[in-house]
Amino acid sequence: MDQDPKERLLLPPRAATNGPHRRGKPAAPGGGGGGGGVTIDVHGLKKRGGGRRSWVRVDAATGAAEAVEVAKPALMRRLDLPARDLRLLDPLFVYPSAILGRERAVVCNLERIRCIITADEALVLRDPDADGGAAAEEAVRRYVDELQRRLVDRADDLPFEFIALEVALEAACSFLDAQAVELEAEAYPLLDELTAKISTLDLERARRLKSKLVALTRRVQKVRDEIEQLMDDDGDMAEMYLTEKKMRMEASSLDEEGLQGIAGNNAFGTSVSAPVSPVSSPPAPRRLEKQFSFARSRHSSFKSSESSQYNIEELEMLLEAYFVVIDYTLSKLTSDNVRNQLIQFELLLTTATFVVAIFGVVSGVFGMNFEGVAVLKVPHAFEWTLIITGVCGAVIFACLLWYFKKRRFFPL
Repeated sequence: MDQDPKERLLLPPRAATNGPHRRGKPAAPGGGGGGGGVTIDVHGLKKRGGGRRSWVRVDAATGAAEAVEVAKPALMRRLDLPARDLRLLDPLFVYPSAILGRERAVVCNLERIRCIITADEALVLRDPDADGGAAAEEAVRRYVDELQRRLVDRADDLPFEFIALEVALEAACSFLDAQAVELEAEAYPLLDELTAKISTLDLERARRLKSKLVALTRRVQKVRDEIEQLMDDDGDMAEMYLTEKKMRMEASSLDEEGLQGIAGNNAFGTSVSAPVSPVSSPPAPRRLEKQFSFARSRHSSFKSSESSQYNIEELEMLLEAYFVVIDYTLSKLTSDNVRNQLIQFELLLTTATFVVAIFGVVSGVFGMNFEGVAVLKVPHAFEWTLIITGVCGAVIFACLLWYFKKRRFFPL
């Protein structure tokens, strides 16, 4: 039976499978591209971009906390934040710690605390599905509880954004210091075991411990650099005066309304007066508005510079306190006994490797099949050579240990 040429060219139908890949629908007639493409079922995958995120909102006035879900575009429009700032808070990406001061918000990514602080509220990101979700949830809960407690027991005149930032810095510094203490407690017994007996398992544990030490040092260094960078730049600290900027904007809007009212009254009063010449000076309402605007701008700039200088000093003292804390943690990691003992053990291991290398060279020379060497024909010559080499290696190792002790490289 003859078939149509189109039917002979078409692929035979295949049974459907239950996997994530399935055959797509045939393309419509006249449509571009192939019709039998393979599509991927991405319903089970997590969206990286514009999905709604779960946040904990803490109100600045009442301290009340509530769980909200806000999408990234809504936050960008509401707070005038660029997408790259919100990307710093995305738990799907690994970004170092950062503190960014913007026009209407402060973006903080400090270890497990990812939050957006404004003059009226603090939005703390929640992500139970991320790695270490239980620990992250506990960190968020502690942050919210501490922020609420400080808002209730508020005894100073610190604005809300500084209180929220201080709680975030305290949480990050405490978390990093606790990890440093935990690493120190893990290192001391391991180093004592390596000093007494060297094994492959202990060497692998020492390698992993050193990797943890390097990674933790980088994280602590990044937080320290962020605080130091803020302290060195007065402009960045001035951007973090969210409450003060909000009050200025409200005062400016009230002044504008007042000036418009004055201008309207003056316009009504001059409308019944005699006509003026076209070449005369500008109308009185316009001149009055310019004078008020000039005086208001001078007064606002003077007040702004005076209060900003005071607030910058206050914020600088706050940052300096936590800079001292994180710098102490960094000094423990870089010059503490843990690092010193790791260096001492590495020196000891290098010395032992040097002695073993000498022993291996001598053994390798006698392992060659040289002809015409009288020493190789002497009975038991190889055994005596190994014994003498071992004794010499032990003497060299003891001499090097004595030298290290004399030079106070490490106590033995």
